[in-house]
Amino acid sequence: MRKGLFITFEGADGCGKTTQQGLCAKYLEEKGVEVLLSREPGATALGVKLREILLHYPDPVASECETFLYLADRAQHIQEKIIPALEEGKIILCDRHTDSNIAYQGYGRGIDIDKVKYLNDIAVAGVKPDITFVFDVDSEIAQERVGKTKDRLESLGIEFHKKVRNGYLEIAKNEPNRVHVINSNLGIEEVFAQVKKVLDEKVLEK
Repeated sequence: MRKGLFITFEGADGCGKTTQQGLCAKYLEEKGVEVLLSREPGATALGVKLREILLHYPDPVASECETFLYLADRAQHIQEKIIPALEEGKIILCDRHTDSNIAYQGYGRGIDIDKVKYLNDIAVAGVKPDITFVFDVDSEIAQERVGKTKDRLESLGIEFHKKVRNGYLEIAKNEPNRVHVINSNLGIEEVFAQVKKVLDEKVLEK
């Protein structure tokens, strides 16, 4: 049986990662690869409830509480969806994972990054992404793409999202073998051409 792969799609809100996740799924399926599309938060029944709180809870949420809600979603997701799919040899394409916690709650909210990493290590039970795409886009462009209707995190303002963007770039600098930075200021097809090159080299040639 083919060994499963865990691929994550990361970036600030408005970077286009969800669109690229869909294009990747279509491309890999056309090559005969079995794919599981997933996301965080919200990939499990429990996760759907946590996602509603995280994105739409109307009152203030402590940064630490926010972090633990994401971790709870992730722990359930790993056990219920990710581990079984990897054991079945599937390629998992996941919209957000641990790097989102580090970028948003660590770099964005200012929670100690080593603590965020430590807590994530508990949540993921030893499972880590094989490949991560970080879709990098100018913060101003990203905010325009999000539009006027914003969820709780999208509404945090340009300075917060600049911190998030810088956090992602720092993660990529520290883990160049895993993380591939994609220039997402370009059009959809131009962005996908960059992603496709990595898929061809790292996934389909194996």
